[in-house]
Amino acid sequence: MYSKLPNLVLGFHGCDETVYEQVICQGKHLKQSENSYDWLGHGIYFWENSYERAWDWAQKSPKIERPAVIGAVIDLGKCLNLTDYASTEILKRGYAILQLRCQNANQEIPKNKPSQRTSDILLRDLDCAVIQQIHDFHTLHNIEPYDSVRGIFVEGQPIYPGSEFREKTHVQLCIVNPNCIKGYSQPLQRDKEYSLP
Repeated sequence: MYSKLPNLVLGFHGCDETVYEQVICQGKHLKQSENSYDWLGHGIYFWENSYERAWDWAQKSPKIERPAVIGAVIDLGKCLNLTDYASTEILKRGYAILQLRCQNANQEIPKNKPSQRTSDILLRDLDCAVIQQIHDFHTLHNIEPYDSVRGIFVEGQPIYPGSEFREKTHVQLCIVNPNCIKGYSQPLQRDKEYSLP
């Protein structure tokens, strides 16, 4: 009942300059990511309200030669909001269905794993499979689909000794329905002569 988030949000997508030029200059759409380890499932990924995190990611990605950031105005529509307590039951049901499906197919359940570069659990095959199972269940039973998935990703080193706050923690968006993206933009830099409203 409360899955429709009423506000527009700003999202930032780190990418190579070639992708930036295709989207900003040529009017093309960003492509959906469909990796098995995409933690929020398949879709177009954005950092919510964090140009800095998108820029940092683009600069440090080994696959990007010329880092760039695309801004977007997004209506999350019907959102599987993992920051909301109610989503825990949805995730539990998705996992139970995935578990049953894997048993019936005599397959192992996917696992989440750390990346080779850090100890953070970045390869989220299990989480992706659970989210995709939820989407598949909705499709199979003609339930209104989720347009987006929103979650908090805890990542990085503690900010100070003994802290549970991590240096790269962020809110990430996975846009399943591309019609949620109302427009792309070139993010502006702050005019330092003025305060931020």
